[in-house]
Amino acid sequence: MTTPSVSFEFFPPKNLEASFRLWDTVQVLSPLAPRFVSVTYGAGGTTRDLTRDAVATLHKNAGLNVAAHLTCVNATREETLAIADSFGEAGVTEIVALRGDPPKGEGRFTPHPEGFANSVELIAALAATGKFTIRVGAYPEKHPEGASEAADIDWLKRKLEAGAAEAITQFFFETETFLRFRDRCAAAGITAPIVPGILPIENWTGMRKFAVGCGTAIPAWLDDAFDKAARDNRTDLLATALCTEMCTDLLAEGVESLHFYTLNKPELTRDVCHALGVTPEVKLENVA
Repeated sequence: MTTPSVSFEFFPPKNLEASFRLWDTVQVLSPLAPRFVSVTYGAGGTTRDLTRDAVATLHKNAGLNVAAHLTCVNATREETLAIADSFGEAGVTEIVALRGDPPKGEGRFTPHPEGFANSVELIAALAATGKFTIRVGAYPEKHPEGASEAADIDWLKRKLEAGAAEAITQFFFETETFLRFRDRCAAAGITAPIVPGILPIENWTGMRKFAVGCGTAIPAWLDDAFDKAARDNRTDLLATALCTEMCTDLLAEGVESLHFYTLNKPELTRDVCHALGVTPEVKLENVA
């Protein structure tokens, strides 16, 4: 099995305790030499300033290749591109460009009157600057607002044609979900890399609710497995084994890169990476 390249997603801290947790997460995972790390952007743009600060800090103090999330929500075109410029001024030249979730309490995305109408417009504007490498989201299962799986793939193709270099998928629970999606993308003429998004299951109850909101299919066997594991206090062991098995199967099918949604809790991600052969880089000192 080929050792994969890995990347990690973090979210920006909202208080001092969360800042320490983020830094602890970085300390645990940065020795694994990630290809990049990304920092999320809260629903409705609620963490805009926090994201900018976290991105600049990780780039400067942790020496990581950081990709900043950027969305279209609640901002004019001018404001959005000014945020992108601030990332560039901090030395960050990679952006994960997303339409973004609507603010809490609003059912659907409504574009700002002077803002980008959708992610394709945002990507095209970022690409026109010539300053950024752009990644986008992809949905191996139908987006909750999408008309169909085919429509989602058409939209992904438009995003890549607008200037994105790579796509990262929403998380999924079964290997076949990603493989079928990859086949549909190939049939649609998509040639850009599509990186599977991996979510180690830290807490099944919470993850299950999250999955329902995202439209991610939940297989019955997974409910049963976590019910039994909880009775034996072995949920972490099960989560590590299931995630490692899925990643191993993906690598066997030719996947070269994995993107982990860490939720700023690094232990399961670290353990899965170690099981896949992604281990801390050791720098040897010169011996006179």
